[in-house]
Amino acid sequence: MPFVEALPEYSPVLIVGGGPVGLACAAELAYHGVASLVLERRPEVSHLRPRAKTTSARTMELFRRLGIAEQIRRRAGLPVEWSNTAVFCTALTGREITRISGCFGLDLTGSQLVAEAGQQVAQPIVEEVLRESLNASDLAGLALGVQGVGVGQGDDGAWVDVVDRTGVRRRVIADWVIGCEGARSIVREALQSNYDVVDGGRPNFSIVFRAPGLADQVPHGPAVHYWILAAVQPGLMGRFDLVDLWWCSANGVDPETQHADPQKIVRNLVGADVAVKILSTDAWQARVALADHWGTGRLFIAGDAAHQNPPWGGHGFNTGVGDAVNLGWKLAAVINGWAPPDLLDSYELERRPVAQQTIDEAVGNMSNLAPELATVWQADSDEQFEATRQAAADAIRRTKDSEFHSLGLTLGYRYDNSPIIIGAASAPPAANDTYVPNAAPGGRLPHFQLRGESLYDRLGRDFSLVGDLTLPAAGSLARAAAALRVPMETVAIDAPDCAAHFDAGLVLVRPDQHVAWRGDRVDDPAQILRTATGRAHGRAQSASPISR
Repeated sequence: MPFVEALPEYSPVLIVGGGPVGLACAAELAYHGVASLVLERRPEVSHLRPRAKTTSARTMELFRRLGIAEQIRRRAGLPVEWSNTAVFCTALTGREITRISGCFGLDLTGSQLVAEAGQQVAQPIVEEVLRESLNASDLAGLALGVQGVGVGQGDDGAWVDVVDRTGVRRRVIADWVIGCEGARSIVREALQSNYDVVDGGRPNFSIVFRAPGLADQVPHGPAVHYWILAAVQPGLMGRFDLVDLWWCSANGVDPETQHADPQKIVRNLVGADVAVKILSTDAWQARVALADHWGTGRLFIAGDAAHQNPPWGGHGFNTGVGDAVNLGWKLAAVINGWAPPDLLDSYELERRPVAQQTIDEAVGNMSNLAPELATVWQADSDEQFEATRQAAADAIRRTKDSEFHSLGLTLGYRYDNSPIIIGAASAPPAANDTYVPNAAPGGRLPHFQLRGESLYDRLGRDFSLVGDLTLPAAGSLARAAAALRVPMETVAIDAPDCAAHFDAGLVLVRPDQHVAWRGDRVDDPAQILRTATGRAHGRAQSASPISR
């Protein structure tokens, strides 16, 4: 379905907001054969406000499912192998205090732990790749230059009132509506979901600029982040590409109370009088928010409409993509007829705790930014700098290591309390900074190479039964899936590999690559599948799809 020129009267799913989360929702639905329409007010993606810069290894794995991970890497301005290091220094051209390597999962190319390494890439590039993917789809429409201004629902459907390019207001009917339009979500308002925003109290001033030849003046080598720990102007800097496009974020600059001179800010961070062409500026303040409920009936919210967290650690839009995949496969299962609306109750139950965990981690990271770190070293002289450097380096690594090494959070988040997970209580708690593969139900399926191929590439689009298919339980589960019309692929794994990676002969894997159940035998295979698809608990059935 190409970009939509005229709004239709009806779409099975309407997605309000076409940022990365809304686009990912549409892509996930299309992946499962479900049509949707995205409503987005911006006709074009702007590169002048790049927002997120880190796509996590987990998000890249999810993009791999959708067939766009390779394209994102090709379009990224920084190759993944270019650097995985954060440098802490007195200025971009100043003295190095310390460095942290292996940041953001960028060093995981070829690792058995993941199907994809992380990727440094500006959010607008991710959005453009997603837009192009939807434009090539027969199932996902994208209406640009339109804005949702009202939302409602009844027993037999939902609707969005839309103002189009000409200023005409129209109503579009849908079976389901997903709000992905950020902090001012009209869908969240329609849900009467409380969303208390807490300002982080830390003003920041971001700048995108060109500086030809600047890279040649940097003595620290390649880095994805340069943390400038200087009292005159603390902040962060980094490159968007390997030519001359840079970004910086100055901490403590509030244009409402003080004069903000972008040229001066950049030169203070660089530590030299360099030629700079300012492309854009963006004053912002970190916000912390978590909506108290994420869906009722036919309306749902995802991404920033449901939660906001400070950007430190690179978790923001990545958490939103996780929402999109979780909600997308479940909504597709309901629409495709092999799961009841009860399944949708598990969306908030699973994703809201992950959002809370992510917020807590990001708030902790925010407590030690460049202004705080700038106080741990002194440099009235070369001798004093060298005398304090080691203690400063130790303090920086101690306080910032978990911000850059968070695989326990990005790969290890779990859905232990979900009603559609069977037997999750045996899973040990995971630290945010350490990931240990574990196939206990609720967690991400441990990844490994299976005869030279990613295990994830062998999984089906819906449920997958992975393991020793010679076990009697495998046949029982396959027959139960067929009887219940649950789409399920089977993936054969040798028994020694099952024991090594799963601690069980079989694992039942959900469409989002999380484990629903594991074991060697089953007493009631139908009950396992009923539970995993939301048929084992009762919700009012009023939200069944509209018959058309």
